[in-house]
Amino acid sequence: MSEQKIYNVLFLCTGNSARSVIAEAILNRDGAGHFRAFSAGSQPKGMVHPVTIDTLARMGHDVSGLRSKSWDEFAEAGAPLMDFIFTVCDNAAGETCPVWPGQPITAHWGFEDPAAFQGSDAEVRLKFAEIYGQIERRIGIFINLPLAALDRLALERRLRALGHAPEHV
Repeated sequence: MSEQKIYNVLFLCTGNSARSVIAEAILNRDGAGHFRAFSAGSQPKGMVHPVTIDTLARMGHDVSGLRSKSWDEFAEAGAPLMDFIFTVCDNAAGETCPVWPGQPITAHWGFEDPAAFQGSDAEVRLKFAEIYGQIERRIGIFINLPLAALDRLALERRLRALGHAPEHV
C-alpha cells in the first residue's frame, strides 16, 4: 500500500499577523494527514495579532506554534518544497514574490484585513470571526477537491476561480 502524498501549502500576506495565520491554522487542523500548512509575510509584523490568537483558540485551534515570519524562510535552501502557494491579501498579490522551487501552483484568495478594521473591541472581534468563516469555507472547498484526479491546468483554474468565489456562499 502506497503512502498518500501530503501537500505543502504556503499562505502569504504582507504582515503575517492575521489572514495568513488563520489560513495556516485552519488547514493544519481540517486538512491534517493530507496537507501541511505554513504562513509567511513579505513584511512580517513580528507578532501574530492578539485577536487572531483569541479567535483561533476560541475555534479550538492549537495556537502554541504560531508566529509571524518572513517568506524568505520558505525560499531558502532546505525549506519545505511547496505544492500550493496562496496570497490572501491584496498587497501580497501585487508584490514581486520570490521564485519558489518546485513550481508550486499559485492562486490569489483575497480577504479583507481584519487587523486593519477600526471599531470597538466587540466589532473588531466580530470582523475577525467573519474573516475566519470566509477562510474556513474556502479551505473546506480546497481540501475536498479531487487533487489527484485533476491535471495541473484544471487544478490551477479551479483554485484561481475559488479566489473569486462570493464570500456569502
